[in-house]
Amino acid sequence: MNVYLDHAATTPIREEVLESYLHFLKELGNPSSVHSDGQQVRRALEEARESLARSVDCNRSEVIFTSGGTESTNLAIKGLYWQRREEDQDRNLIISAATEHHAVLDPIEWLVKHDGAEVIWLPVDNMGVIDYPFLEDFLTENHARVALITLMYANNETGVITDINRVTAAANSYGIPVHSDAIATFGHIPISFKDSGLAALSISAHKIGGPVGVGALIVSRSTKMVSLIHGGGQERGMRSGTMNAPAAKAFALAAEIAVNELESETARLTEIRDELIKTVEQVAPVAKLTGDRTNRLPNNVHFVFEGCSGDSLLFLLDQQGISVSTGSACQAGVNGPSHVLLAMGRTEAQANGCLRMTIGKNSSMADVQALRNALPSAVEAALRAGMPGGEK
Repeated sequence: MNVYLDHAATTPIREEVLESYLHFLKELGNPSSVHSDGQQVRRALEEARESLARSVDCNRSEVIFTSGGTESTNLAIKGLYWQRREEDQDRNLIISAATEHHAVLDPIEWLVKHDGAEVIWLPVDNMGVIDYPFLEDFLTENHARVALITLMYANNETGVITDINRVTAAANSYGIPVHSDAIATFGHIPISFKDSGLAALSISAHKIGGPVGVGALIVSRSTKMVSLIHGGGQERGMRSGTMNAPAAKAFALAAEIAVNELESETARLTEIRDELIKTVEQVAPVAKLTGDRTNRLPNNVHFVFEGCSGDSLLFLLDQQGISVSTGSACQAGVNGPSHVLLAMGRTEAQANGCLRMTIGKNSSMADVQALRNALPSAVEAALRAGMPGGEK
């Protein structure tokens, strides 16, 4: 039996979503066309927009469909930065944290290299929690130079949840826009864009049982930003190009189901998560939980295995039919120490010795039992192999 414990990388498309997606792929028409076929597709696209808006608790006009989470974060960070710099050239500071996903870190570094941006990396403690007082004090002294703040709703590797409302309360008093990457979060904990104080929020379909290749950037009606793509003026002029109506429709359905099931699935997944944590600690004494036991996503477990290579553990478990991860799966197969753990003050050896186990709709206690059976021998073999280069 194969056991899939990597739902944060991608989770299976739900059967009802797949059925809807395949059905709608047969519909003919460009949603920008004025004839009846095009307008029929347009109506379906707008119905999807309205449905997704209900799931995120925002106005329908605030939903900007994209090709996925990475495009959404790029549009938010670059678009907000360019807009704010256009209004005031002295606003060149971006505030973020080194624990962010590379879909946030890389656009920031691009702006530093190519567009005169400077970055303030917020300190994080050994639990992965950002230093909120540092942020508040920094804004008091330097708010006039800040272009934007971008902080994830919850960390994709460790599952640690950010107090976004505290961040926006500090920023909004100075009129500073805040973007949050909620790609790992949406569908797992309640999100109300209306109540968040955010200027922009990034989400993606394939993390919640929708298809790959579609996401959204939720942009408040009062927020202006420069677009990345030009040539048609679709999506409030922020994202030109022929809209992928079938994927948008499928995304909206997946989101509706995820939000409707949120309460029951949170309780079920939390029970499995907590049993998973207890099991790992029982059968692998070298494993140390990363982050808080409760202030984390209900589907996320993350451990450092002292003296073990995370890559070795991954392959040893894979040989026994168990799929796990050493961190983010969005870096085109690039291996290396977890930048998240390094930012949390862990050693390079510890950052090379971590595993993330994430659960989803098809997860059960049987998966925990399978891991209980497989993990001891994997850890024993990994300990014998040691760390690459003799790291300590």
